Amino acid sequence: MDSVQHFSSPDRAISLISGQYQSFEFERHYHLDYHFGLITKGQQQFVCAGERYHVGPGDVVVMPPDTLHDGRSMAHSGYHSHVFSIEPEWFDHFLSESSIRSGLGFKSIVLNDSNVFTLLRRTHLALRSGELSQLAQDCLPYESFSAVVSKYGQTKRLEERRIGRVTLDMLRDFLMAHLADSVHLHQLAELCQLTPTQFQRHFKASVGMTPYAWFTRLRLEQAMKLLKTNLSSTEVAHQVGFYDQAHFSKSFKQTFGLTPSQVR
Repeated sequence: MDSVQHFSSPDRAISLISGQYQSFEFERHYHLDYHFGLITKGQQQFVCAGERYHVGPGDVVVMPPDTLHDGRSMAHSGYHSHVFSIEPEWFDHFLSESSIRSGLGFKSIVLNDSNVFTLLRRTHLALRSGELSQLAQDCLPYESFSAVVSKYGQTKRLEERRIGRVTLDMLRDFLMAHLADSVHLHQLAELCQLTPTQFQRHFKASVGMTPYAWFTRLRLEQAMKLLKTNLSSTEVAHQVGFYDQAHFSKSFKQTFGLTPSQVR
């Protein structure tokens, strides 16, 4: 049986997910945040950058922002995972005094390190328990991820992906400012100084998704963040451009494995 829970943490830049996935499959998608997934039971398989991975109990899956991947169970019994979802800006601040200047990368997508796994699992459970003092809640994520970054973090050269005359970051900023609007293909093409046909071809080649699928994911990722601020599902749907509540709920559940009303 599939069961997914999302939790807020004391730091709004960090969200927590706990899920049992049996029949639910993650189609190819990306995240706006860093995801650190701890496999606690069962076996999961996923494809990332053309390579197939198999992970099981004790493995930590590190998925940086904008990285296309999928995910599914390897057996009928399913798998269980604990996930940290951390905004990139948190790591920017976290690393401001470190030697890692260009950007944060990791040596491997899968970390097979029992000490790191145990540390992050304890942190995940502690942040969800509600039993820590405020100072402990504030310090624990820094202490835990300091150990992970110092051992596995590495300098990553930040490369700007361009679609015509515009970077992907600029295109994202434009769409984030128009989540509730009806965006037309010709608008994006003109922004990039390309024809609509050229834009679609260049975008798919660079990103690996169609512009429509990428924009939809952007809307749903933002919807998840807004739901955690206690806005109503109806208000969130309108803010991210879904004016049919049933369509929003269906798309949200297909993407995250739970309904908007189940987010807390």
